Amino acid sequence: MADRLSARAAIEAATSAFTELHAPERETATEGPLGWEGYAASRARARERTGEQESVIYGEAEVEGRPCVVLSFEFGFLGGSLGERTGDRLEAAYRAARERRLPLVSLIATGGSRMQEGMVALTQLHRVARQSTLLRSAGLPQIAVLRDPTTGGGWATLGAGADVVLALPGAQVGFAGSRVRPADADPAAYAAEGQLAAGAVDAVVPVAELRGVLGRWLGLLSGGAPDGPAPAEVPAALGASGLPGTGWEAVSQARASSRPRAAAYLDAYFTFRLPLSGDRCGGVDPGMLCGFGERDGRTVAYAAQAGTATRPAGYRTAARLLRLADRLGVPVLTLVDTPGAANDAAAERAGQGAAVADCFAAVAGVGVPVTTLVIGEGGSGGALALAAPGRTWVTPDSYFSVIAPELAAAILKRGVGAVRGTADQLGVRPQDLVRLGLARGVISPTPPLP
Repeated sequence: MADRLSARAAIEAATSAFTELHAPERETATEGPLGWEGYAASRARARERTGEQESVIYGEAEVEGRPCVVLSFEFGFLGGSLGERTGDRLEAAYRAARERRLPLVSLIATGGSRMQEGMVALTQLHRVARQSTLLRSAGLPQIAVLRDPTTGGGWATLGAGADVVLALPGAQVGFAGSRVRPADADPAAYAAEGQLAAGAVDAVVPVAELRGVLGRWLGLLSGGAPDGPAPAEVPAALGASGLPGTGWEAVSQARASSRPRAAAYLDAYFTFRLPLSGDRCGGVDPGMLCGFGERDGRTVAYAAQAGTATRPAGYRTAARLLRLADRLGVPVLTLVDTPGAANDAAAERAGQGAAVADCFAAVAGVGVPVTTLVIGEGGSGGALALAAPGRTWVTPDSYFSVIAPELAAAILKRGVGAVRGTADQLGVRPQDLVRLGLARGVISPTPPLP
């Protein structure tokens, strides 16, 4: 089991300064709205044990010099449960973030809604969802830190509903708490590490590193320009500089194992970067790298294919990244490198068509500029879904094609010997794409102006 930090110990670990805020709170009937016998005594014992008046405290804070509003759950106070007065405090924290134009950081440790207040407690989730939506509409980011445990409605609103979800190692994380889940349930599915593998958490962060990671995230997510960001700079080419003579040569160069891949481009492009991981629907695609990074002192979001067939989770993660960047006013860089969308049965069962469609819609729908560089294989619609119309460049060791030459030859009932000639007919070379008006230029080791 992970260490269970108190609310104030969690704040101390995460922030360099904290000023608690207080809002007027309603009077609570002695035994609560249901007249639950012994409820008043339970609250009194919780106050004596923890020194807190409720299960949540909140205030204005600094994290590595970055201002924010922080709320923190006290699990020792009735299991960090949400009651009506908890809802008052959560609502006040969100309102403070909006009024001060600050990001919200939630340090969560809760067992869910407070049974002693019945449905009155459960409906506090409506209040949280409403406040989260208002903060999102205001263009302000939300970061959740999942402590042990994070279950029930707290996970399903404050936790899973945040823009970036971090978790402490070993924390219990799940909609079902330990006393209500099936007896034969796999415990790994209810742990921070299991939720990371399932695409519900972006990173597992040790307590000692939490403040530094939060500070970098706050800097990146607060670095947008709501009035209209400039496009991301086009990265310099890292691979071969000579243009291919034939279509098949272009395909061969793009498929070469020695060619630089997305990770190398991202490392060369950013001072530092932090990943977003997972599609929030149960999937992670290691072949799609998404996140935010710092480039020349400003924030750029990225979605980069890493050379493998892109899976539904990859497209959904990219769409998630694009929409978050749009809301925060951050320009986006996409790197195209895939033989195509994964077409196996598992991909189809996971909704490949809908995932690709959603990625197309995300690229088309964002208001921030999207810059695309094709760095390797541009395999049909699976690659095009990540490409920005009118703002796409290509490297000399890349190609883009409506279909792989081998598949085209097979469909046309040509022999294996006709594959190379078919590649020439398809017009897949970088210079062909520029001539056809599909790419703005071929990138050299010195990139063009945006």
